[in-house]
Amino acid sequence: MNEATLIEKLIKIEALFAGAATEGERASADRARQRILQRLAELIPEDPPIEYKFTFGDMWSRKVFVTLLRRYGLKPYRYHRQRYTTVMVQVPEQFVDETLWPEFQKINVELSAYLQEVTDRVVRQVLHEDSSDVTVVDQPLLITEANGSIDGPIQPTNSEATQSQKVPKGNQSKGKKKKKKKRKKKNRKR
Repeated sequence: MNEATLIEKLIKIEALFAGAATEGERASADRARQRILQRLAELIPEDPPIEYKFTFGDMWSRKVFVTLLRRYGLKPYRYHRQRYTTVMVQVPEQFVDETLWPEFQKINVELSAYLQEVTDRVVRQVLHEDSSDVTVVDQPLLITEANGSIDGPIQPTNSEATQSQKVPKGNQSKGKKKKKKKRKKKNRKR
């Protein structure tokens, strides 16, 4: 899929949620947006806006959702100390259920597929032609020096075994750190 195809699909998705009836209307993203804005304005008196909290797993989904909210004149926000992936908005419930969330999901699926395709292509061209996922194994693997293949568990050398038994320096002074923290707390109370 190329960028032009993606844009065409996204315009059609918006037209679908705007209730576009004719092919000419489907082609016009602005008319579709205006119909959705009109529907939102009609919903507000009968279905007052309520506060919604949306949380996203990645920045791309969040960005798409925030942009979609702004496209429809809604004001996304988050409270102090909320995670960056959290988006708050006041919107009628019916609009969320019938238009906003279904449209976001369809747009997000298309954009995610496009981003995945672009990422795979770039990684194959620049880094390595095998960009497949990792192999799932039941136990640790051993790398052999003869052919670079993975055969079995990695065995630690004598120096590695000795090092793993030593206590790291950071753990030796834990008692001192706790005492310093207590002193600092006492100083703050004064």
